[in-house]
Amino acid sequence: MTQPHPWRRYVALGDSFTEGIGDPEPESPGGYRGWADRVAETLAVTADGEFSYANLAIRGRLLQQILDEQVEPALELKPDLITISAGGNDVIRPGTDPDDIAARFEVGIRRLRRDDATVVIFTGVDTNFTPVFRSIRGKVAIFNEHLRVIADRYDCVVADQWGLKEIQDTRLWSPDRLHLNAKGHHEVARLVLRSLNVDNDLQPGEPEPLPRTSWRHARSEDLVWARMHFVPWVLRRITHRSSGDNVLPKRPLAEPIFVPKD
Repeated sequence: MTQPHPWRRYVALGDSFTEGIGDPEPESPGGYRGWADRVAETLAVTADGEFSYANLAIRGRLLQQILDEQVEPALELKPDLITISAGGNDVIRPGTDPDDIAARFEVGIRRLRRDDATVVIFTGVDTNFTPVFRSIRGKVAIFNEHLRVIADRYDCVVADQWGLKEIQDTRLWSPDRLHLNAKGHHEVARLVLRSLNVDNDLQPGEPEPLPRTSWRHARSEDLVWARMHFVPWVLRRITHRSSGDNVLPKRPLAEPIFVPKD
C-alpha cells in the first residue's frame, strides 16, 4: 500500500532545467513538462488531502537572478516543499569561481529554510560522458562538494545527479546537448521522489538501442548541432542576452494539479 507523503504545497525554483526545457508537452503550461511537473503529478496522486504546485523557474537564469527574482515570491506562497536547482549556468561559464557561486547559493538556502520547509537541492551532472562539457568536470565536482556541505548545514535533501548514471547517456538528452529530453526528465523525477522517500509507480526508462551511425553521419550531426544550438548560445553570451528574456514563470501561483485517474 502506498503511504501518503506529508507535503501540501510544492514550489520549484530554477532555470531551464526546472522549467522543463527539452521535454515539450503542448498541453502543459508554457509548453514544457519536465521533471518538476512529473514530481508534482506523483505527489498530487499520493497526497493525503489537498495538494498544490507552483513553478517559478525561467530558462537562462543565473544564480543571482534566481535568488533575486524567485526566492521571496516562493516564500510568499507558503510552501512546505521547495526544490531549487541553481548555479549550473554560472558554473559552465568560463572564468567563474565555484567557491563564489556556492557561497551565494548558501545565502539563498538560508532564506528558503527560514520557515522549515523541506528543501531539495541538486548536485551537477558528471560531465565526463560528453566531450562538450568534459573540461569543466573538476569545476562541477568542486561545486558539488560545496553543495553537500550546505545541505548538511541546513538539513536539505540532496538529489544526487552526479551519481545518476542513467542520465550519463546522450540518448537521454535533447538535440541541443544542454537539456534533458523526456526520458531524462523522467529519470530525474524518479531521483527526486526517491530522495524524498515517496512511493511511486514510475518505472525505469528503457531507451531505444543506440543506432549505428557512420563517421560521416556523426560529423554531419555535429555540424547541425553547432549551427542550431552552439553558435546561438555563444552569440547570446557575447551580446549579454538570455534565452529567458521576456519569458514568465509557467506556474506562478500554487494551484492544484489535476492528474487523470485510471
